[in-house]
Amino acid sequence: MRVPRWLRPRPGNPDGTMTLLEHIHELRRRLMIGVIAIVLGTIIGLVWYQYRIFGLPSLGQLLTEPYCRLPPGARLTLGNPNQCQLVAFAPFEQLALLIKVGVAAGVVLASPVWLSQLWGFITPGLHTHERKFARVFIGTGTVLFLAGAFLAYLVLTQALYFLVTVGGGIQITALRGEDYFSLLITLLVIFGVSFELPLLMIMLNRVGIFPYAKIKAWRRGLIFAIFVFAAVATPGQDPFSMLALGVSLTVLFEIAAQVCRVHDRRVAREAPWAGLADDEAGPSPVASATEAAGPVRPSDPVTPSALEGSSANGSAPQGYDDVT
Repeated sequence: MRVPRWLRPRPGNPDGTMTLLEHIHELRRRLMIGVIAIVLGTIIGLVWYQYRIFGLPSLGQLLTEPYCRLPPGARLTLGNPNQCQLVAFAPFEQLALLIKVGVAAGVVLASPVWLSQLWGFITPGLHTHERKFARVFIGTGTVLFLAGAFLAYLVLTQALYFLVTVGGGIQITALRGEDYFSLLITLLVIFGVSFELPLLMIMLNRVGIFPYAKIKAWRRGLIFAIFVFAAVATPGQDPFSMLALGVSLTVLFEIAAQVCRVHDRRVAREAPWAGLADDEAGPSPVASATEAAGPVRPSDPVTPSALEGSSANGSAPQGYDDVT
């Protein structure tokens, strides 16, 4: 199979430098590869939404599982009473929902491809130690995002149960598919992005912007701000998702704080003058000149006999310089 010309990498210079036009061509090539990967992932997502593939349950079944775990009396059942279904009130609502979920699944499925293309475009401009540093943080950030999304998926059932039963059974909620998937995707994204908080703290600490001394001094205020953020950011405004997000972020905050403490202690041990002002970090010029001149030899002590002799012959006492 012949690769199109606009997808082929152009031969570069041996030193790795490129002109502006070559950068533009490289960016276009990597963008097209990422877009093609997302389109293919979207096709897979559209099929997977309705059918089982690779021995896995359908994507629609996986995403509606938190809703279907609710007791039958807490959700409205129309049509087949043995089947868990959401409700649609518009003719094209199901098609729009299918496309939305398919595109979101395509972006996630194609993430290894477009992330590698983004990494390949950025890497030539980084030094070796910067590449290692960025690789560690990208890998850690991906794990934290997935952990946050998984926690949101587990909490969603309890959050839904509270929201649909808070009325005391006077009314029953007919949950639209559009509303449910919007709540689910929003919750997954908020939890995933929020779990990047410790990574941001460590990055700011490494560059010297957020030392552990400030973290220790602001700890109570920061924990309070975390719970306020959890109360505002969670879309359902239910206590379960708020507490889950607030407690998990507090735990991650404390872990990141200890990492910052160890880092600052190591930096202080390797460079004791770190954190001091410029005029305090280096040795004093007067002290340096004194050390360069060597130790000062003390003069001979002055005795009473020497004072009497000097007054008799008019000379200065031993150990004193003549004053003119």
